[in-house]
Amino acid sequence: MPTWFSWFIVLWTIFLITVMFIGGYFMFRKFLKRLPKEDGKSILDWQDYHIEKTIHLWDEEQKQLLNDLVEPVPELFRDVAKGKIAGKIGELVLEEKAPTLTQDYIIRGYILATPKRDHKFLIKKLREKKIDMTPYRDLLGL
Repeated sequence: MPTWFSWFIVLWTIFLITVMFIGGYFMFRKFLKRLPKEDGKSILDWQDYHIEKTIHLWDEEQKQLLNDLVEPVPELFRDVAKGKIAGKIGELVLEEKAPTLTQDYIIRGYILATPKRDHKFLIKKLREKKIDMTPYRDLLGL
C-alpha cells in the first residue's frame, strides 16, 4: 500500500471522529434541554408554552424586527435562535401580564436570551434604527 494512501486513511479517520464528536456534542445539548426539570417540564417545553400563549400578540412589524435582530446568526441555527428569543419574549409578556407586545419586550427578550458576545450586533442594529438604548443600559452592561 502506498504511503500517501496510508496518510489519507489516517487523516480521514481523524476527520470523521472529529465531526462525530462535534455532532454528538450538539445532540447531547439538545437532549439535556429536553430533560424534564422539577416542575415536570423541560426548557424547550416552557419555551414552546410561552410562544404558544403569546403568538397572537405578534404582528408583522414585530416579526420583522426579530428577523432583523437574528440576521447575524448562521442560517442553519437561525430558527433555533428565533425560537429561544421568542420564548423569552413570551415569558416576559406573560410575567408582566401585558396586553400587547411592544418593541421594548422584543429588545429586552433578545438581551436576556442571548449571550453577551451577541449584544454588539444588537447595539449596532439599534443605532441603525435610531432606537434609544437608555432603558437597556443596565441589561447590556454599558
